[in-house]
Amino acid sequence: MDLAFTPEEQAFRDEIRAWVKASLPADIANKVHNALRLTRDDLQRWAKILGKKGWLGWGWPKEFGGPGWSAVQKHLFEEECALAGAPRVIPFGPVMVAPVIMAFGNKEQQQRFLPGIASGEVWWSQGYSEPGSGSDLASVKTRAERQGDKYIVNGQKTWTTLGQYGEWIFCLVRTSNEGKPQTGISFLLIDMKSPGVSVRPIKLLDGESEVNEVWFDNVEVPAENLIGEENKGWTYAKHLLSHERTNIADVNRAKRELERLKRIAKTEGVWDDLRFRDQIALLEVDVVALEMLVLRVLSAEKSGKNSLDIAGLLKIKGSEIQQRYAELMMLAAGPYSLPFIEEAMQAGWQGDFPGGVTANAPLASTYFNMRKTTIYGGSNEVQRNIVAQTVLG
Repeated sequence: MDLAFTPEEQAFRDEIRAWVKASLPADIANKVHNALRLTRDDLQRWAKILGKKGWLGWGWPKEFGGPGWSAVQKHLFEEECALAGAPRVIPFGPVMVAPVIMAFGNKEQQQRFLPGIASGEVWWSQGYSEPGSGSDLASVKTRAERQGDKYIVNGQKTWTTLGQYGEWIFCLVRTSNEGKPQTGISFLLIDMKSPGVSVRPIKLLDGESEVNEVWFDNVEVPAENLIGEENKGWTYAKHLLSHERTNIADVNRAKRELERLKRIAKTEGVWDDLRFRDQIALLEVDVVALEMLVLRVLSAEKSGKNSLDIAGLLKIKGSEIQQRYAELMMLAAGPYSLPFIEEAMQAGWQGDFPGGVTANAPLASTYFNMRKTTIYGGSNEVQRNIVAQTVLG
C-alpha cells in the first residue's frame, strides 16, 4: 500500500490549485470560509464555471464528456476545491443520477440528460425518502401506474434537499407489490414543472428551509423517462448510494473546517486552554485517520485491487467528524455564537454586537444543521449493521 503521491500527481495538484485560485469568485470563497449563506445563484455560478471547463463531471469517463481522471486525481481535485473555499458541488446531478444514466440508461437518455448536467444548467433533486421510508428505503409507497406510453405518479417524497430549486427529480417509485419490496421499485426521471408536482418547504432548527416535501398528484411522466427495466430500480439505487455515501464522508471539507476551527479558537482566546486544544487535537487525529482510510481505497483502486467495501464506514466517521467540528466552533465562541439575525447578516452588520465578529454569527445555526449528518444517507445505526455484515462477516 503506497499512500504517497507521485511527482505527476503532485504536478496535477498544482495545476488544479492554480486554476481554482484564478477561477473561483472571491465573494463565493468568502461565504464558504465564513459559513455564510450560499444562494442558488452562488451555487449555480460555480457549477457553470466548472461546467465550462469540463470539470463539473470530474468523476466522469471521457466517453461521456468527463476528464477521465484516475481515482487519485479526482481526490486531489476535490481537496483543492475544498481548501480554496469552493462550494460543495450539489451532487444530485453530476455525482448521483449521472452515473446511473451512464450505467443503465439508453443512448437517447444519455444524449438527452447528460449535457445539461455536465454544463450545470439543469438543477436535479433526489426523490428517495418518504415519511416512514428513510433508512428502510425499500418500503417506499409513491406509486407509478403504467397507462400506455406514460406513468401516472401519486405520492410524497420528503427531506428533498434544495428541492425548491429543482428542475428535474429522480425518484424511486413503486410499480409492483408482488414479491419482496425491493423487487417492485422502479427508477423514474420526472420534470418538476409537470402539472401536479408541488414543493413545500420544511423549516429546520437553524431557521432555514434546506429540505422540502415534494408531492405528486396524478403527475403524468412519459414512459421513456424510465431508467433501465421496470421493477429493477433497487439495483440502480444501490449503485447510486455507493457514490452518495463516499461523497458524504467529505474529508476535504473537514480539513478546511479544521483550520477554521483553529482560527476561531485563537480569535476567541481559547487556543491556550490545554483542555480545549486537546479536543482539537483529537478531532485532527480523526480527520487524518479518515483521510488515510480514503487514501487506502484510492491505493487499492490504483493498483488494480478490489477497493475496500467501506462506503458505510466512510459515511459514519465523516458525519461524526462534521458534527464535532461544528460543536467545537460554537463552544469556542461561547455566547457570541448564539445571536443570528438573518436580516442583519444580509445587511452586513451582524458582527457589531459587543465582543462578536461576523464569522461567529452562523456557528449555532451550523451546529443545529449538522445534527442531520448522522441520519441522512442511511442513519449511522443502520450503517453500522451494514458494515458489520459486509466487512466483518
